[in-house]
Amino acid sequence: MSEIVNTEQAQAWNGPEGAHWARNQDRWNAVNEGFNEPLLDAAGLTGGHRTLDIGCGSGQTTRLAALRTPRGGATGLDLSGPMLAEARARAAREGVANVTFTQGDAQAHPFEPDSSDAAISRYGVMFFADPEAAFRNIGRALRPGGRLAFVCPADPSLNGWVTAMAALREILPLGDFDTPGLPGMFSLASPDRIRAVLAAAGFSGVAVDRVEAYGAWGQGADDAAEFLLNTGPGRHFLSQVGTPEQARARHALTAHLRGHEAADGTVRLRSTSWLVTADRPTATA
Repeated sequence: MSEIVNTEQAQAWNGPEGAHWARNQDRWNAVNEGFNEPLLDAAGLTGGHRTLDIGCGSGQTTRLAALRTPRGGATGLDLSGPMLAEARARAAREGVANVTFTQGDAQAHPFEPDSSDAAISRYGVMFFADPEAAFRNIGRALRPGGRLAFVCPADPSLNGWVTAMAALREILPLGDFDTPGLPGMFSLASPDRIRAVLAAAGFSGVAVDRVEAYGAWGQGADDAAEFLLNTGPGRHFLSQVGTPEQARARHALTAHLRGHEAADGTVRLRSTSWLVTADRPTATA
């Protein structure tokens, strides 16, 4: 693995959080895959393109990018060893041959300059220790005129899983987990922040468009509640309270999610995100 500067995230994604996501990759894809087509369309991928997938996780978007570019290929980069192991295994099972996966930190990884036609990310760019440095490094990997396209969460209040967790504020010490702009999941919730970071990193033609999708969080409210409380944030919040409060939180979250059960029992929650595109400028005289 190349140099790591984002050590806190590296520890998380090679520990319980990474193991959880690797073990539950199909469930997380069911939550987030509604953004796949908009993301890949925005990247403008075609037959011979070489794609870099930042924060690729277990590799669903990397494999899809590779399938869109049969004469090119896709490389997924992620900090998480457990998730990359799942990505490689899934690519082998599906017979996607023009895809590779690399463990590394996007902020410091020694990308080959001008080696990619596009860089994409589905929820993989919010946790950079130094966003400007990371995007600048990603930009070096793009050829002049190459396209950056990523999806990141918009305002927390527009995301159903946040609303569900926020309903537990009187039971669990939620703190400021849903405050836009702070380091973490919602660090890029402001379009102005996105534009400023990308401009500082050397990108041009920045566009920020709102997109929505409904993800499947579980089969029935009990299942969805248990899944949410077993995520990293859920486990953290539960660890701060005793057994009675944990039981109350499970009961309250299940009751909240019953209002989101579809006719077939699937719990579907809205995710609202920014679909961001930008270009590496072509060489100037």
